[in-house]
Amino acid sequence: MKGLYGDNICIIAPHPDDEVLGLGGSISKFRENGINVNLLIVSGHLPPLYPQSSFEITKQECLKSSNILGINDIQFAEIPATYIHNEPISKLNGIIQSFIFNHSPDTVFIPFPDRHIDHKLIFESCMVSTRPTGKFWPKLVLSYETLSETDWNAPYIEPVFIPEWFIDIDDHLEIKLQALNCYQSQIKNNESRDIEAVKALAKYRGSQNGYKNAEGFKLIRCLS
Repeated sequence: MKGLYGDNICIIAPHPDDEVLGLGGSISKFRENGINVNLLIVSGHLPPLYPQSSFEITKQECLKSSNILGINDIQFAEIPATYIHNEPISKLNGIIQSFIFNHSPDTVFIPFPDRHIDHKLIFESCMVSTRPTGKFWPKLVLSYETLSETDWNAPYIEPVFIPEWFIDIDDHLEIKLQALNCYQSQIKNNESRDIEAVKALAKYRGSQNGYKNAEGFKLIRCLS
């Protein structure tokens, strides 16, 4: 597995819990195979839309979840959710680019440009930050889906998530569910991203590629 994904992986997540929903099983599998996984949480439930206490809750949930998955390094940029558009694009690009350059990852996972405006803006910035130019760039870039956002895009009018890259997570699904369960503030009374919905998606993605349970991704770039 190291030969394909390399020794270091970076994940760019718009909000706490996106990383688990999108690739929690894969993260656990990477760590089991000795691959370093580094996580940047760009935005969060912060004022003016949310009280500071909401961010502190999700941050602690994220730290607990990351500990279960075995994530090596986690950073929070602390840009208020849905207010990313107010930030200069050069600042957002710089935050993401610095995180990637500081870790020199072989593989980068980025959000799919779905219904959530934060996901769209961060996707655009990630595309700038992972361009194959300059002294360093990641060899593999993959986009992940996020239940309750990616599945709400309008078919044929907006980009639709149809994966062509799959990772078998059958041995790691339970760890993913344990990590997701840390996010009680996000999954409680939220049927679109609860445990059963995540299990159903894993089974469906597995059925698409000969696995029992899997996570699906869009291939952005693969350089040999």
